[in-house]
Amino acid sequence: MKTLALLSALLLIFLSSTTIADVGNVLQKTYCSSTDAFTANSTYNLNLQTLFTNLITSATNSSSNFGFAKSNFGSIPNEIFGLVLCRGDANSSFCSFCLSQATQQIQNLCPYSKEATIYYEVCLLRFSNENFLITTDNSPQYIKLNSQNVTGSQTLFDSYVTYLMNTTVDYAAFNSSNKFASAQLNLSNEGFPETYGVVQCTPDMSSSDCAHCLKFLIQEMRMYFSVKIGGRILGVRCNMRFEQNMFYSGVSLLSLTPPADNAAAPAAPALPVPGVLDVGKKKSSTGTILAITISLVLAFVVIAGVSVCLLKKRKSRITKPLLNVSNPEEIKSVESLLFDFYVLRVATIDFAEENKLGEGGFGAVYKGVLPDGREIAVKRLSPSSDQGLDELKNELILVAKLQHKNLVRLLGVCLEGQEKLLVYEYVPNKSLDQILFDTEMRHLLDWRKRFNIISGIARGLLYLHEESQIRIIHRDLKASNVLLDAEMNPKISDFGLARLFGGNQSQAITSRVAGTRGYMAPEYVMQGHFSVKSDVFSYGVLVLEIITGKEKSFFVNDEIKVLQSFVWENWTNGTITEVADPSLGQQYPMSELLRCIHIALLCVQENPADRPTMSNVVVMLSSETVSTLEIPSRPAFCIANESIRVGLGNIGGNTDKSSSKSVPMSSNEVSNTDIEPR
Repeated sequence: MKTLALLSALLLIFLSSTTIADVGNVLQKTYCSSTDAFTANSTYNLNLQTLFTNLITSATNSSSNFGFAKSNFGSIPNEIFGLVLCRGDANSSFCSFCLSQATQQIQNLCPYSKEATIYYEVCLLRFSNENFLITTDNSPQYIKLNSQNVTGSQTLFDSYVTYLMNTTVDYAAFNSSNKFASAQLNLSNEGFPETYGVVQCTPDMSSSDCAHCLKFLIQEMRMYFSVKIGGRILGVRCNMRFEQNMFYSGVSLLSLTPPADNAAAPAAPALPVPGVLDVGKKKSSTGTILAITISLVLAFVVIAGVSVCLLKKRKSRITKPLLNVSNPEEIKSVESLLFDFYVLRVATIDFAEENKLGEGGFGAVYKGVLPDGREIAVKRLSPSSDQGLDELKNELILVAKLQHKNLVRLLGVCLEGQEKLLVYEYVPNKSLDQILFDTEMRHLLDWRKRFNIISGIARGLLYLHEESQIRIIHRDLKASNVLLDAEMNPKISDFGLARLFGGNQSQAITSRVAGTRGYMAPEYVMQGHFSVKSDVFSYGVLVLEIITGKEKSFFVNDEIKVLQSFVWENWTNGTITEVADPSLGQQYPMSELLRCIHIALLCVQENPADRPTMSNVVVMLSSETVSTLEIPSRPAFCIANESIRVGLGNIGGNTDKSSSKSVPMSSNEVSNTDIEPR
């Protein structure tokens, strides 16, 4: 008996090792670089052999990140970067065997390539002469689907697979130290075979990066694997697979049953909350299901009938549609910009708090990454937002038609159910106010950068006022609505309050005064008159902020000062050079500084007719002298208070109450969402 037991044990070991070898030998895909090559006896080749040895040793001997290693070896121009990863269910011998096969085969299949990637069933290897280790780029990706289609309701099965993979992703990203998870979903009560899934990231990725990577794969899975019983997507940084057979070793980390709300077979179930799993048992019978189904159908019919009646009664009060269906040009321009809500949900990791860039009166802005790698900023308007369909349509139609390097670019829009989202290009630096008014960061803006920002904003406004297809007045130009790109070039953003003019129209009157205190022109605040000269006034205030490093209103010895008043006093007293931001350290051309101050004072004059146009401003900025500039008159002085008050012609800011008007504003001084890229 003992002999029989020993033979049985040896047989099991043999069969187990055979299975490991067979699986480890299943080559999935190889990618070879065709541009760079090395020679057989080169230093690069010697470094590559050393790198392979180091990677395998590190991956199979590490206790913390077993099965994973990344490293580099050599020096420029023969430095090589490499990464290996074994699937989380592989043991040490299995992993070592697979990686050894990978190092041999990659040299046979990609001879002398300086960059190559190879995927096996349970391991991968990538090396390159470029440092790809500093990124979370998942390319090159390999996609393989099971050729067999689903038997039964394809939509229902797809929804179950989405639930399975989303739940597994959340566990791997947020609850697994090695960023690996396996799960099985019991679908016997739903008429489908049990389905298994595996997801994995490289363990060095953060939880949010891992979730980003994997949920992009799920998005791709929904595109490529719909109606299929299985499929896989292999990438350098993350991978996933699902099948109707258990294709991994050991027991499943998660044992799931369909969520209760999945009984109605939603096409795309909500993303599960990280770490919250439904592991209960679902019991149903044919009679119960039939009774529930009949009840639901009857309820639906009743609700539909009531809804039709209510809609007829409310027809005259329904908000007009976002798109003007009678305008084919408008429909065409919008349809080309539509984003799927699920794509944006995945891109922002379900609008995670850690991805929030800022929040204003109309909602929050989130950073996201699209499946093609593009970074985006998503403005998600809150249901209670003051920015209704009119403003959303306004911003969409306006910005979609604007193409200028000093204007933030709108990539698209999403309108699904109650969701209203605008998708912009992501601008890597913060908004101007976050740097300019930060005592520790303002030194990043030397005079050259500040002058470039002043000039860039002027060119952007000139485009809006005179050079675009139609005249546009921004109405909310301020430091927080100027974003800075990687080179600190300015981009004007937030067009929700912008107004569009046709023909030769250049001014209008509104009963709804909206904007930000301190930046609004007096004629706009007092009488609702706005024009291109209203934007010129805001530009003047903004230029003074850029030069002085002070906000539009500030405290000095517990006394509030208005920026225009402060600069004007120094102008008339002959001490104008004292207004320059001390962080500039007097490292600026005096003539250029004086010219910018002079232009700003011309822009904030009380009478709109006295203010220059933006075309004049651009010309004046490029001039070499101030001698040809007109002499500015005293500016309109604004007193920052709980409400906006504009005193006309009172030096020192003493407001004449008989000539002032209060305009309610939000407590945070913001009427539009602030996109604040980090």
